Amino acid sequence: MRLLAVLLFCWVMAPVAAMADGIPIVIAHRGASGYLPEHTIEAYEKAIDLGADFIEPDLVFTSDGVLVARHDRWLDDSTDVADRPEFAARKTVKPGKAEPDWYAEDFTFAELRTLRARQVFPGRRKADDGKFLIPRFEEILELARDAQVGVYPEAKDPAALAALGHDFTAPLLNALGRYGFGPGGLPVFIQSFDPDFLRGLRNRTRIPLVMLVGVVAGAESVTLEQMAAFADGVGPYKALLIDPQGQDTGYVKRAHRLGLFVHPYTFRDDWVGEGFADIRAELQAFLALGVDGLFTDFVDTAVAVRGVR
Repeated sequence: MRLLAVLLFCWVMAPVAAMADGIPIVIAHRGASGYLPEHTIEAYEKAIDLGADFIEPDLVFTSDGVLVARHDRWLDDSTDVADRPEFAARKTVKPGKAEPDWYAEDFTFAELRTLRARQVFPGRRKADDGKFLIPRFEEILELARDAQVGVYPEAKDPAALAALGHDFTAPLLNALGRYGFGPGGLPVFIQSFDPDFLRGLRNRTRIPLVMLVGVVAGAESVTLEQMAAFADGVGPYKALLIDPQGQDTGYVKRAHRLGLFVHPYTFRDDWVGEGFADIRAELQAFLALGVDGLFTDFVDTAVAVRGVR
């Protein structure tokens, strides 16, 4: 029994140990989205089975204020909403997307729960389309707590949703606290592309905050020096770290000098970065830069390349 207890303790503490020992963490991007429809309990379960250190739920609101997991506020590409005639009248155009679509914030949670998830990436397995529900954030937290893995939620479009009366701050922090995620508990990062949202969170929580950074006109959308004032880490688009000629841009070293950890996105077996022969070569190149973790749709590949923790 003593040996079993020791083994169980080591398994429970694996995500914490990976961070503490400087081992790059593997973050399941939208769950095991390379294999199953993204942001479903089944995709998160598979990611955990494949060895993920963290699972990543992107969060949006329903009309009745429930946090649910969808990569975007719109629903057409990731659900069967277009096949549901009872919701046809809710198709609309909103800022940020030129084409008409259906939006999560226009559905109650009960209505959203009648929809079924679909694989969004062309060429990926579609056999599980129409099978799985859209989960609420609490379901994901319960799964992660029971499996003792970390969570890495992203607040999607916080400014737009705040304008509609949905503020992420209290429901997000309260839910994490109820399920034991945060300083002194299970590991968690909170991420966003919105620097103002993260600045607002800075005085509300000691949970590590991650500024997501894309590329605008060939340059980073927020500089490392700017984000160091309010964030603990950066989630950069991977092209910011290695240029088209395959050369290290120095981004990781700059971030580390400013005290920021680096978790680039997104590594995909079926969509390898320019200049790399295969996904293993790409992962090895980024790990060699000293990144502190990475987002991937294919957890098993990343775990295998990183090595067993």
